Amino acid sequence: MKHNARDNILYVQMFGSFSMTWNGRPVTGGSKSGETQFNYLMQLLLHNRKEGVSREHLEQALFSDRDIADIHHAARSVIYNAKKKLTAAGLPPARYIENQGGVYHWTEEIPVREDAAEMDEISREAAQEQEAERALALYLDACHCYTGEFLGNQTAVWAAQEARRYRALFCTCVEKAAGLLRLSHNYPRMEELGLYAAKVSPLADWETITMEALILMGRYTDARKLYDDTVDLYLQELGLRPSKRLMELLDKMGSQMGHHYAVLDDIQAKLSENSAESGGYLCSYPVFQGIYQMMARVMERGGQSVYLMLCTVVDSKGNPMKEGPMLEDLSQRLGNAIVQSVRRGDAINRYGRGQYLVLLVNLTREDCSVLQRRINYNFLVGRQRTGVRYYVSSVICTAEKRDNLMNKRKG
Repeated sequence: MKHNARDNILYVQMFGSFSMTWNGRPVTGGSKSGETQFNYLMQLLLHNRKEGVSREHLEQALFSDRDIADIHHAARSVIYNAKKKLTAAGLPPARYIENQGGVYHWTEEIPVREDAAEMDEISREAAQEQEAERALALYLDACHCYTGEFLGNQTAVWAAQEARRYRALFCTCVEKAAGLLRLSHNYPRMEELGLYAAKVSPLADWETITMEALILMGRYTDARKLYDDTVDLYLQELGLRPSKRLMELLDKMGSQMGHHYAVLDDIQAKLSENSAESGGYLCSYPVFQGIYQMMARVMERGGQSVYLMLCTVVDSKGNPMKEGPMLEDLSQRLGNAIVQSVRRGDAINRYGRGQYLVLLVNLTREDCSVLQRRINYNFLVGRQRTGVRYYVSSVICTAEKRDNLMNKRKG
C-alpha cells in the first residue's frame, strides 16, 4: 500500500502487524504492545467503517476479559482518550468517532486507506473482469495487498474470523493468478508468485506453484533443491510428509528431465558419490523412499534380509517427545549417533522432529538389537534422562503382505 509522506490520508495496515500512519508519521497507542484498548478500538472502527460497530460489540471487544462495574462509562473513557491521542498524533481536529443511534462510526472527515479493504475491493473487481490480462494484474495486486495474517497478534473472535476469511481470499487470488500465468506461459512471473505466497503465508504448500514454474522452465536442479528444502522445512516445523501435489510434481520432473548425449563412463562419474565419509547414508525422504521400494523388489527374489527401523526420541517417562526447546538438539544428536553407528550401505532419513528411519541391509534381528545398543552408546551422555525407543519391521513381511493382498483381489 503505497502512500506519500504528506497527503492527509490515514493509512492503516491490518495484515501482519497493525499500524496507522498519518503524513508519514506513525500513530500509536503509546504502548510497547499492540494489545491495547486504543488499538482494539481503532482496529474495530477502521475495519468496519461502512457498517459501524454496535456499542455491545465494542464493549465486548474492549472488556471481555475484565470485570467492570460500569462498562458503559469505561467504554466512553476509552473513546475520549483515543480522541486525545489522535489529536496528539497530528490528525486535524474532527469528531473522529461518532455515535449514531448506539452504533459507533469512524468520521468521514478523515479519509482512510486500509490494506484489507483494498484487497476486498481489488479481488471483487478481478472476479468481474472479462479480459485475461487485466484480470491477472488485478489478482496479482490483490495478492500483494496481503502481507501476512490479518491482525496476526489479535486474539478476539471477530479478528480470528476475518483472518480465516482473508486467508481463504488470498488462496483464491493466488490460484486464479497462477492459472492465468500458466495459460499465458509466463513462468518467471509464476515463480515470483509462488515465492511471495510462501513468504507471506508459510507452511501452506505454496511451494508447489514455484516448483511447477521451475519444471516448466526446465530448471530441474533448482526444482529438486526446492523440493528437498520444502520437505525438510515441513518435517521440522510440522512433522508432515510432502503433499500429494508436491510428489506429483516430482514425478513430472523425473519424466521431463532430459540429458545431453553421453558415454557410460561420463554418466557413471556423475552418478557416483563424491563423499568418502564413513557411516550411514543420510538422505532426503524421496531418496529414502526410492531405496526402500527398490530393496523391497530385491527381497522378492530372496537372498537378503532387510529391516526398517524407526528411532524415536522419548522423555524420561518413555513418551515420544513432540515439542520443547531441547527437541531440536536431541534430534541432531540422535541423527549423528545413528550415522556413526550404522554401516555405509545403510540408508537414514530424518522422518520428523525427533524421529529417524533406518534401512538395514543383510542384518539379523539379533544384529538390530546390537545396533540399538551402539546407537544408545553414541547418543546417551552422562545422566541424560531422555532416550530412544526403537521399532523394527522386516521388509519381507511388508512385501509378503502386499503380495497376499494382491492375490486375494485376483481371486
